[in-house]
Amino acid sequence: MPRGDNMAVRKKILFVCGSMNQTTTMHKISRYLADHDLWFTPCYTDGFLRVLERNRMIEWTVAGLGFQERAVEYCRKNELQVDVGGSLHDYDLVVTCSDLVVPKNIRYKRIVLVQEGMTDPENFAFYLVKYLGLPRYIASTSTFGMSDAYVRFCVASSGYRDVFVRKGARYDKMTVTGIPNFDNCKQFLDEPFEHDNYVLVATSDSRETFKIENRKKFIENALRIADGRKTIFKLHPNENIDRATKEIERWAPNALVYHSCDINRMIAHCDTLITRFSTVVYVGIALNKEVYSEFDIEMLRRCCPEQNGGRSAERIAEVCEEVLDRKNLVIPVSMSFPSRATSHKTVQA
Repeated sequence: MPRGDNMAVRKKILFVCGSMNQTTTMHKISRYLADHDLWFTPCYTDGFLRVLERNRMIEWTVAGLGFQERAVEYCRKNELQVDVGGSLHDYDLVVTCSDLVVPKNIRYKRIVLVQEGMTDPENFAFYLVKYLGLPRYIASTSTFGMSDAYVRFCVASSGYRDVFVRKGARYDKMTVTGIPNFDNCKQFLDEPFEHDNYVLVATSDSRETFKIENRKKFIENALRIADGRKTIFKLHPNENIDRATKEIERWAPNALVYHSCDINRMIAHCDTLITRFSTVVYVGIALNKEVYSEFDIEMLRRCCPEQNGGRSAERIAEVCEEVLDRKNLVIPVSMSFPSRATSHKTVQA
């Protein structure tokens, strides 16, 4: 990307990875910031959470050691500079897909927050966090974007911008950029899959993340929707494969089960997509499939990520350049919701 008068200015940027979706999102954005000194870290924590992290007690989260190991492996394979925990340098900018936890060493840094997918529904825990000021991670991703600890917030669509404003995020900090990995869904139509004209059921990792799910009821509902049509189940990458496969064999013995295949091309060749709370529903919507979700379908259509031909990463990189170029920037830090415990610090470019 041309940088005009700033071509000689080389800043240090830290990209915080996590799940494979988050990690590939960070990698795509970084390609448009190649003039800078780029470093990558898996998602990490500090304080009490760090103790849990080291003892593998939060493995279901993106800060779990399993996720960290996979993120580092991806970075090494793609010859990216790795700084686990962001401890090697004093970074000029931090780009991350999560603000549920803001580690101490990046507070008061210039942070660009990037939406990476769907957020969890607002449940009882969400309101406990909102009104009692409890840690955001208690409510999982339903509180994503609520830290106010970032300078700019890149969101998937104008519909999602409205959702985050309703929750309490600042409109003036948000930019609708679209999001990498979900901004050019028509490309999946060109990728082959061995089946056509079927009902695709995308399962969730709800039980692995300590949420309630009646898997038998979910399977039976999927079969009712399928109404005798060919049915294929795609297991969530994080769920217990053996358990899930046995359940499907018991309650849907004629269905096929996949667990390692790319779900995007599976969606491209299906007629109907059934999910619970999965971001992949947006791929189905973008491709005009019949979709089912436990979210309101009309709301999902309004929030569907912009389809911009794969330009989201470039747009986000432009936002990053703007943040780097701003002088005497006031950096906010919030320990809960924007209306609670917010402090500020002025930094210079």
